[in-house]
Amino acid sequence: MVDRKQRLAGRIALVTGASRGIGAAVAERFAAEGADLILVARTVGGLEETDDRVRRHGRSATLVPLNLGDAAGIDRLAAAIRERHQRLDILVGNAGTLGTLTPLPHTTAADWTEVMGTNLTANWLLIRAFDPLLRAAPAGRAIFVTSGVTQRPFAYWGAYAISKTAIEAMVGVYAAELATTTVRVNLLDPGPIRTRMRAQAFPGEDPNTLRTPESIADRFVELADPACTKNGERIRA
Repeated sequence: MVDRKQRLAGRIALVTGASRGIGAAVAERFAAEGADLILVARTVGGLEETDDRVRRHGRSATLVPLNLGDAAGIDRLAAAIRERHQRLDILVGNAGTLGTLTPLPHTTAADWTEVMGTNLTANWLLIRAFDPLLRAAPAGRAIFVTSGVTQRPFAYWGAYAISKTAIEAMVGVYAAELATTTVRVNLLDPGPIRTRMRAQAFPGEDPNTLRTPESIADRFVELADPACTKNGERIRA
């Protein structure tokens, strides 16, 4: 039997948005569970800080500075993983951006494009590129981060709320397509968490009243575990 503390031993996990916040906490928790990590973010410095946390658990990570709007870059990364590992066991689509909270008619085209590109299109690009590698794994698992803003309309949260609602639809479709395979794909809603994005959205809020990213990291482990049978579900952390 695999040790409870090593539920992800030998499994290859790719985490986006891994330079800080939830992504960094998930990377560290996966390392503690024995995973081999591929960490993706735009900033090298942030990735190196996460790698320091990973190394405290006796692991190391492959660091990939990449803007997820770069479709060719995602395809190159998938090709490199295919050549080196022939599979991907775990995909965590965590990277996201808030954009500007403003009335929907005031949203600029540039802001709309950035939010949709980061929160929605990038995750579709990940699905497109890594689907064959997830299917090649004995128990492929994909986890995409969503938000409570999908549960009812929130004024001024236009582009962000719409992008997250679209992700939920996309993951539902993808999960249905995977129903007869060994791959399982789910959504995780972290709830209010002490992150930079949360502070941006609620600048007057006391961060000490919020849970830390580390406090919810085990929920990602549960969904990444080969024993997980959930598929197409929306889980609240």
